[in-house]
Amino acid sequence: MIQFPDFEKKIKVTFKDKNLLKQAFTHRSYINENGGNSTSHNERLEFLGDAVLELIVTDFLYKKYPGYTEGELTALRSALVNAIIISEIASEIGMNDYLLLSKGEAKDFGKARQYILANTYEALVGAIYLDQGYDIAEKFISKNLLPKTEEIVNKKLWRDAKSLVQEKAQEYVSVTPAYKVLNQSGPDHDKHFTVGIYFGSELIAEGKGKSKQEAEQKAAEAALKERNWLD
Repeated sequence: MIQFPDFEKKIKVTFKDKNLLKQAFTHRSYINENGGNSTSHNERLEFLGDAVLELIVTDFLYKKYPGYTEGELTALRSALVNAIIISEIASEIGMNDYLLLSKGEAKDFGKARQYILANTYEALVGAIYLDQGYDIAEKFISKNLLPKTEEIVNKKLWRDAKSLVQEKAQEYVSVTPAYKVLNQSGPDHDKHFTVGIYFGSELIAEGKGKSKQEAEQKAAEAALKERNWLD
């Protein structure tokens, strides 16, 4: 039996409406499998939370980086609120232990779980906003997500690695990088890819990920480090 008071203590937010907290963790698959349940699934809360999260992050970045252009702020915000980062935060605060999923979804710990966690985090933000107001939602995000900003800026993770390596490769060696899947393994719901980045016929670096796109980004990042092109 999931005990949500334990989670409230963990995040230091006590809900007035306990059903709202439960709803934030309720995936559509759980409702489909447990018909007649009084709790709704979390998709409407996710819709609201996504907007609240974007406003809080945008306001923070606008004030923190007054010298950044609109394009740079947009790229930095995208790096901060992407599903990978948000699912990591959700895992760090223990949200995995409170998810209400169907039996099938509960067995899947691959990329699908990553997206469920990210969506649930957004739903939780929506629930906190409705139950506690904007200031408490801002405090919650400031405590667990916004500290990631320094790492993203310091490592220049807000810049799209594939675009940057293409720009540098064309400038310095007059080639357009190409990507090739070197290996893939795992069942359909939990694939793992290894991708190589090539300048012409030369393999420059490799990257691993749970999708081709993620592996290509990792390969591009590795190539930038290999060529010392991270200015």
